[in-house]
Amino acid sequence: MTSFGDLLGPQPTLLPGDDEAESALLNHEAPETVAAAHPTASIAWAYLAEGALESGATITAYAYARTGYHRGLDQLRRNGWKGFGPVPYSHEPNRGFLRCVAVLAKAARDINESDEYARCLDLLEDCDPKAAEALGLG
Repeated sequence: MTSFGDLLGPQPTLLPGDDEAESALLNHEAPETVAAAHPTASIAWAYLAEGALESGATITAYAYARTGYHRGLDQLRRNGWKGFGPVPYSHEPNRGFLRCVAVLAKAARDINESDEYARCLDLLEDCDPKAAEALGLG
């Protein structure tokens, strides 16, 4: 059974994470440095995107979030995700990708890109119905 109760649906995708990138960020290494050293780590792009959005650099946040989103899609596919199915927010290594999707949604909303905003909300809902609220979009 999947974590969302669909007996016939795909099993949740649980990303392995990037221990080195995560450790560097937790030890307050600059996200720019971490992203340069670990460009496939969505978590580094999430830190960059969130920081840019908080400082009012919406377009920069959008670009960082889009990069992290695509890096996350690559990881998800390498780990068996077929473009649908659970990507639980409760699994810490999934959060870099999900955080990027949330910032992408917020930045799209801020620049009135309503179609992208809706796509991002739909993706978060499909990945984990609790993710949007947990990421400040509820």
